[in-house]
Amino acid sequence: MNDKSRLVVIIGSVREGRFGPVVAGWVADHARVHGGFEVDVLDLADVDIPLSLPAAPPKFAGDDYPRPEGMRGVTAKLAEADAFIIVTPEYNHSYPASLKALIDWHFTQWTAKPVAFVSYGGAAGGRHAVLHLENVLTELHAVTIRDGLAFPNYFTAWQDGAPLDAAAAGYAKTLLEQLAWWATALRAARTAAPYPGGA
Repeated sequence: MNDKSRLVVIIGSVREGRFGPVVAGWVADHARVHGGFEVDVLDLADVDIPLSLPAAPPKFAGDDYPRPEGMRGVTAKLAEADAFIIVTPEYNHSYPASLKALIDWHFTQWTAKPVAFVSYGGAAGGRHAVLHLENVLTELHAVTIRDGLAFPNYFTAWQDGAPLDAAAAGYAKTLLEQLAWWATALRAARTAAPYPGGA
């Protein structure tokens, strides 16, 4: 039996010239070394996510929700995941529209699953984006992880695909340990009984 949790690392930015793939690659590598996860990277730049949503009631929030055919693979990937790491920049003190669109197309796929955050930006390191994401994902009954990673002034703080601050690896280990704990606990809980009162 494979006891590893299925982790999806989401690259939230689709902006031209974005730094997100560099950060996500570094985080995904640490998650693989951790050993508790089967790691998959989801790059939203590779996904067609319409901004126009259907007028469907919440009861269709699961597999029956009328999503575009091209979104089938993404929906399945989110549904099968046990945990998520969202890698996000900060745009105008919040997170990218691409992330909001992905979240709004999905409901039960987030329910009773842990979400950790890795952000990057200017002086704030993307922390405003994470605060907003925490509110949104709590509404969808996800469990947000307390200890995230934030990279202020990433344009001078990274070199050759890694942060210059050696302490970042330790912070990543803490994030991954908490995420693995929650992923295991919540997977067992979801298996034992349906989550009550979710979307």
